[in-house]
Amino acid sequence: MQKQEDQDWDLVIKGHTSLFDLRLGELWNYRDLLVLFVRRDFVTVYKQTILGPLWFFIQPLLTTITFTIIFGNVAQLSTDGAPKLVFYMAGITLWSYFSTCLTNVSGVFNTNAGIFGKVYFPRLIMPLTIVISNLMKFFVQFLLFVGFVIYFTMQDQITPNNWILLTPFIIILMALISMGIGLILSAMTTKYKDLNHLIGFGIQLFMYATPVIYPSSSVPENYAWIVNLNPLVGLFDYMRYAYLGVGSFSLQTLVYPILFSIGILFLGVLIFNKTQKTFMDTV
Repeated sequence: MQKQEDQDWDLVIKGHTSLFDLRLGELWNYRDLLVLFVRRDFVTVYKQTILGPLWFFIQPLLTTITFTIIFGNVAQLSTDGAPKLVFYMAGITLWSYFSTCLTNVSGVFNTNAGIFGKVYFPRLIMPLTIVISNLMKFFVQFLLFVGFVIYFTMQDQITPNNWILLTPFIIILMALISMGIGLILSAMTTKYKDLNHLIGFGIQLFMYATPVIYPSSSVPENYAWIVNLNPLVGLFDYMRYAYLGVGSFSLQTLVYPILFSIGILFLGVLIFNKTQKTFMDTV
């Protein structure tokens, strides 16, 4: 009988590995599982609802109308001259994707503790599933936004420009930032349960520190430097400049979001990789 050390194993699972042993190559080997999870999330969320996928359109539309009435008509917040409806929809479309990804990724350990404790697969599959499945939902909502952009363009109320070609790159940055922050929070929630209650509240507050319902130009100069510490500011400025023709934008604006997304994702993966080895003892 062949000795254990002489056997040629297809997969070796070790409990103690280096902090930088991320095994990212395994993600490709488990790509079929990733596709299966993405399909599951996309199909089953609205499977037993009456309106089904129509909720993808109804939710952002109702939110946009509410923001238009409260912040546009009642509070009279500036929209840099853009039509209120499409101005708020631009912010809501981006923010909805970011906040949903961040919220879901931050709870990935607690939500999937059952399956994590029964079978082995690269744990990063789950955060990637969340980011990709929500990207598909974002695309559906983005089509609604584009429809309004076309309408207001035909009415000569907005002037989109060639910067719209940069949209895929902006969405990738948004995904990387939300995933990186979410991975860090997911590791913290395994030890500090109170964070599960604070994350949702914190994201709501963070929305007001991000130009979702107001343009960056309306921020007083004394506080502009504080707001600009937010890596999302440049991404929201891009959305409105490219599609509505309001505000300002340049490639230099993306330097900070790019560096931040790379740094926060790398840090998040390291922390996530360390936590996944022992989280079953604390979750």
